[in-house]
Amino acid sequence: MYDRIIQLIGINNFEKINNAKILLVGCGGVGSFAYIALIRSGFLNITVIDKDKVELSNLNRQLVANLKTIGKSKVEVAKDMAKELNPNMQINALEMNLTKDNINTLAKDYDYIIDACDTLNAKLELIKFAKENNIKIICSMGMGNRINASKIKITDLDKTYGDPLAKALRKLVKDNHLNGHIKVCFSEEEPIKKGAVNSMITSPGIAGILIVNEIINDIIKVS
Repeated sequence: MYDRIIQLIGINNFEKINNAKILLVGCGGVGSFAYIALIRSGFLNITVIDKDKVELSNLNRQLVANLKTIGKSKVEVAKDMAKELNPNMQINALEMNLTKDNINTLAKDYDYIIDACDTLNAKLELIKFAKENNIKIICSMGMGNRINASKIKITDLDKTYGDPLAKALRKLVKDNHLNGHIKVCFSEEEPIKKGAVNSMITSPGIAGILIVNEIINDIIKVS
């Protein structure tokens, strides 16, 4: 399955990817693309957290969603998908909402955290958890109500603009005295409409893959 990856980056780099432990919070638009990209890239140890079940409205953009999975737990669907791709996957599927009351029940030895959740307080707790345990983290900012995926990039939270979610998170981070750089996946495109959050596959999909690309490049030290 991974022969062409090994030929591209070498067995030593591929083993570094194999050995990395990933915590993925959120398995929706951004998260499901990140999840599949992780598996197909050779990551073998993933903890995935999401409380939601698959809904009809998820069909347009979430890889866990199809007509057979509607009503099922997103993380259980994700676990089944992993085993269909690679039976050797170690998937810890946690059907839960992450809060400040339960975050410390998680293992402390992750190498990377992917924050693909849409709850502001959960994002804050993940950043705290990452800093307290010296874990690298990438947080996804708003991808809803956007259609130009070419505007998406990885940057520092302090360098974001025009994104209401990023603005709110910056304030929370400042209020909680969380110093240092916080890496985020951010769209330079401002939301094209206000009100209810709507989405196509392109922006969340590209964001999920871009986050995994950033992690891979960090592991194998590609600039």
